[in-house]
Order: sequence, then structure tokens, then C-alpha cells
Amino acid sequence: MGSSPRKAWLSTAGSGSSVSPTFSHPSRMEGPWALSFLLLACLLLPDSTLSQPSHPEEEQGEATRAPSHRHAARAERDHEKYHRNLDRQPPRSQCVRCCDPPMHSSAYPMYQPLPHINITILKGEKGDRGERGLQGKFGKAGSAGSRGHTGPKGQKGSIGATGEACKSHYAAFSVGRKKSLHSNDYYQTLLFDTEFVNLYGHFNMFTGKFYCYVPGIYYFALNVHTWNQKETYLHMVKNGVEVVILYAQQSDRSIMQSQSVMLELQEQDEVWVRLFKGERENAVFSDEYDTYVTFSGYLIKHSGEL
Repeated sequence: MGSSPRKAWLSTAGSGSSVSPTFSHPSRMEGPWALSFLLLACLLLPDSTLSQPSHPEEEQGEATRAPSHRHAARAERDHEKYHRNLDRQPPRSQCVRCCDPPMHSSAYPMYQPLPHINITILKGEKGDRGERGLQGKFGKAGSAGSRGHTGPKGQKGSIGATGEACKSHYAAFSVGRKKSLHSNDYYQTLLFDTEFVNLYGHFNMFTGKFYCYVPGIYYFALNVHTWNQKETYLHMVKNGVEVVILYAQQSDRSIMQSQSVMLELQEQDEVWVRLFKGERENAVFSDEYDTYVTFSGYLIKHSGEL
């Protein structure tokens, strides 16, 4: 048996390892011994629980003391970090009152209000106008705009002054010869004895020449009848210089020959026809009943209209 059950329970209760007793031989506790043991255990259980040392205040102090040390270390690290940032960044400006004297120097200059000056009071008299500058270069032409709307019809104007009458310029002549002519001289002017048209008398029948009084472009035409077995050789002349030639060789029969030309004449120019003496006898044929030789001319366009 060894030890009693009471001693075994006390040894386990005093160790503090468990609140419930353990028994090595529970089967041997029977009858009144078991009941008395249970009653004794109920009486001694609160005492054994209270016998253990309990210090709630110390445990709470240790629990609160550890976090306080951690908070203090963290606050100290934040303080050092804040001072390092202050060394890197410029100090912030503080708001101060303008009327109070400055307590300490600031990194930024204080705002100083400036007095307002009315410039209109200091304005002087208007100066003289300067000389006009040189004209600048013309810019590039812009694109053409769209056509605008048609404007309203204007009022009828007053009647103008009476103009000069329309001036029409005319010049024309046509003459002929009814007598035959044999040329023996070197040059011989062809004279005409018949006047068909001689407007304003510009063709002189005595000299056989046309005198230009209306400058412009003229048309001239010469028609002659040759003599058989004789040569026909004539010049149309302007101011003594031959312009065109009418020529017909010697033949057994007589024929009609013609020549025409257009000339630009100035005022006082002269145009006529002359015979030229060649190696053979020069002649034109005509008779008293029929006109075989004619010379005509007229103005086509006045020089002012050119």
C-alpha cells in the first residue's frame, strides 16, 4: 500500500500542476473511504487554489510597461526622421501680422505694401506728331473671297454735256483716159482726161497725182489696154519711188492688164502712174469712144481708228 491516499493527493495539490487529483489505484477506494475522500477533497480544493501566489497588479504593470517602451522608441525614431527632413527642405513661411515687429528672421522676405501713384496727375502735354515712317513690304496676297450680294440699284444720274458730232473720214477717186499714148521720154506721167469720182478733189487732174489729205490705209487699182506689136511698161509711184509694176510683152494682139495694191499713206503723200521707156516703144491703147485706161483709189480705214 505504501502511502495513504491523503498524502498522495496533497503531494499532487501542492505541486500546482493540476487542479484535479490523480490516484494510482482508484479501484481500491470503496465504501466509506471513498465518500470521506471526496468530502475532504471538496473542503481542501479552494484552499489549494488560493494557496498559489497571485499578483494581478504586477502582471498588469508588466503588460503595460512593455508597450510603453516600444512607443517611446518609435517616437524617438520619428523625431529624428522629422529633423532630418527639416534639414533638407526649406523652412515654411509663417503667417505674421504686418503691424507686429518681427520676432525672428524668416527665410522669405516679408511683403512690403507700396504706395499707389496716380500717373494721370504726372502726365505731361501732348507732343508733336513724328514723321511718317517708310512703307513696309507688302504681304502675301490672300485667297479671293466669295462674291458678295448684289447691292441696291442706285439713283439715276444727271444728263451729261453734249458731245461732238461723229466725224466720218472719206477719200475716193476714179479717173480714166480715152486717148492712146506713146512714150518717147525716159519717164512720162500718165495723165487722165475723164473723171468718174473725185471726192473732195483729192485727185488733181492737171498733174495726174493723188494727194493724201486723210491719212490711213488706201486701196489703188490700175487697168490698161496693151497695143499689139508694142510693149507696155508702167509704174505705180509713191512719193517718187515705184511701188508696183504693170508689164506686158510685145504681142500680135492687144489685151487688158491690171495691177492693184494697198498702201498706208500719211498726210501730204502723193501717188501717181508713170510710163517707163524700155528698149522697145512703150504704149497704151485707147480711143475717143471707149475708155480702156482707168486709175482708182479709196480710203479703207482712217489712221485714228487703227
